[in-house]
Amino acid sequence: MPIVVVAASVPRLPLFPQIWKKNQNSARPQLLHCSKNIGESTSLSRDPEPTELGSPRDMEVHQRNLKSIDNEKEEKPNDIWQLFKEAQQNILYLNKQCLLAMEELERLKNERTLLLDRVEQLEMKNQANFRRDKFTISSELLLRIDSLVLNGVISSMEASDLRRLIIDARGSSADDLYGLNCKNDAEFLVELHHFSKKSKKNGFHIIHICTEMSPVVSEGPLASYITGLSSALQRKGNLVEVILPKYSCLNLEEVQGLREVETELHSYFNGQLHGNRIWTGVVYGIGVTFIQPVYYSSLFSHDKVYGYSNDFERFTYFSRASLDYLVKSGKKPDVLHVHNWHTSIVGPLFWDVFVSQGFEGTRILLTCQGFNSQCLEQPEKLALCGLDSSRLLRPDRLQDNNKSHLVNILKGGVVYSNKVIIMSSIHTKGRIVGAFGHGLEPTLDIHKEKLVIAPRGFDKSTWDPSCDNILPQSYSADDMKGKSVCKVVLQRHLDLPEGASKILVGCIYPDILDADIEKLKTLVWMASRRGVQLMTYFEDLFKLQFIFMGSSKSPGMRRELEIFEEEVEDENVRFIDEYDEELSHLIISGSDILICPSFDDPLLQVPLKAIKYGAAPVPLHSADSRFRLFGDDESTTFSQYINQTFGNLSLGQAIDELKNNPSQWNTRMIDAMEKDFSWDSECADVHISAYAAVKRL
Repeated sequence: MPIVVVAASVPRLPLFPQIWKKNQNSARPQLLHCSKNIGESTSLSRDPEPTELGSPRDMEVHQRNLKSIDNEKEEKPNDIWQLFKEAQQNILYLNKQCLLAMEELERLKNERTLLLDRVEQLEMKNQANFRRDKFTISSELLLRIDSLVLNGVISSMEASDLRRLIIDARGSSADDLYGLNCKNDAEFLVELHHFSKKSKKNGFHIIHICTEMSPVVSEGPLASYITGLSSALQRKGNLVEVILPKYSCLNLEEVQGLREVETELHSYFNGQLHGNRIWTGVVYGIGVTFIQPVYYSSLFSHDKVYGYSNDFERFTYFSRASLDYLVKSGKKPDVLHVHNWHTSIVGPLFWDVFVSQGFEGTRILLTCQGFNSQCLEQPEKLALCGLDSSRLLRPDRLQDNNKSHLVNILKGGVVYSNKVIIMSSIHTKGRIVGAFGHGLEPTLDIHKEKLVIAPRGFDKSTWDPSCDNILPQSYSADDMKGKSVCKVVLQRHLDLPEGASKILVGCIYPDILDADIEKLKTLVWMASRRGVQLMTYFEDLFKLQFIFMGSSKSPGMRRELEIFEEEVEDENVRFIDEYDEELSHLIISGSDILICPSFDDPLLQVPLKAIKYGAAPVPLHSADSRFRLFGDDESTTFSQYINQTFGNLSLGQAIDELKNNPSQWNTRMIDAMEKDFSWDSECADVHISAYAAVKRL
């Protein structure tokens, strides 16, 4: 029999694997079949039956084969078209995925750029915070001398001479001073005796005995005041040191070179001597000593700094231990600077117990952040630190003006200090003595000759638009272009309608009162109506925008703010319910106007920062008799300036001037930006004058 060969065409592989896999069952190639014997068959094939050539059956088979070939020709183009369509769909899908991948890559690149910028900012900040300048190194040298005295290596008299050498040598280079610090104790003493006094300084030696210091421990305005003022005083050639309790809640990461002095200091309390561990370190170039009680270890193991039933015992122990430490270390500062009621007991202790122990040339200066906290106690408790209550429970000493059976610790600080500095940015001396003494008015009136008013300041190394690393673009009074950029970036960040021409009003508050909320509501409503009226003429060009940022400790106040936000429901109003330090830089720089609940802002210092960043500080409450000066009443330069320039400026007046008289507005703001109200200016000058005055006594 003849060999019959039946062959089928093998299809071409499709373009994409998934299409091939999908069609491999329907497009699988057919097997070739060979047959030699009639009647033989396999499970794979069967031989065709023989037919006679030209017979009807042969014609039928022939027609069937032709039809099969035609069908195969029709199906083949259909299969190719289907493969082509599927290939196109896959190409479109891959293009879409490619676009998505490119967008994701661009997003990651932007995030990487932002992250690198942030890392660079943090590195710069870290270097600024921990730079080893001559102030840091000289403070370390002084603390090293303290350690040598406490360990008995040198006498207190010798230590006093060595300290003077270091103080006089502070004009030398940081490298020279650092070379001294690298020596062992013996070499250190020899080198120090022969160290050249390249630049003799005639500044004061001030030691703060206080309860807070930013950024190590911050509860209120005292913390930033201690750090800001101390840094400014050192830049002016003075030597400043700080003594703090060693709280368990200290942020020790901010302390450079923290170490424990290998000795135990004993201090008097409750009839006995008790041991204390002494730690030293440097914060922003300022030498800091931490006192940690051993027996009374629980005194400073709390989660907070203030607010406990034994606060009098805690801070009285610390005040007495600080004076005992000064005696043992042999330090003889020009001024012991104490703060608020918490260390006011240092005054009576100094003059009644310690002045004869080598402190004849030292004077006491008290700073009060306010008189609303005074500490009234039973007289017999004074014996805990070694004071005689029978001598102090007198109207001209510690006896409280209203509750004569109690002693008033803050009153004792006022009476026993050589000078008293009252921190206030707006109030006059006469106004404080007459109305803000919280019961101490008679005492303040008796001692008014030693009262001095000083304004608060701000850290110009952190708050200056010309070198603020947080801002998207810096600017200054000479070039204000960057302020418009800051506004647009702020709008974008808070999803506000963008536009540098829009008037942006900010409000940053540490806490807020119920009356302030009602006043804010009224201002927003009135300003919004003003904006709607303007839309008719300016086509929404001057649409007002409001940003409120802050937090309230009271749940009731937080709820009031939430209701306020719900009532407003405006795309041009934003509420941020938590204070954010970095965002505050952007809000102050991007705002045209900043509503201030008070010009006397001890915590956030918004009015001071607003002036520096070219934003108008507008009082929430209109100016009244609180801001007026009477005759020759003593007030600060800052108080006179801000009240005359902005004290009588309402929000409506500020908006009108900004719109209708932009040249006058720009002149006002540029003049404000050129003023210096940092810690280095009026605040430091007032303190230096006070130190000089007490040294002449």
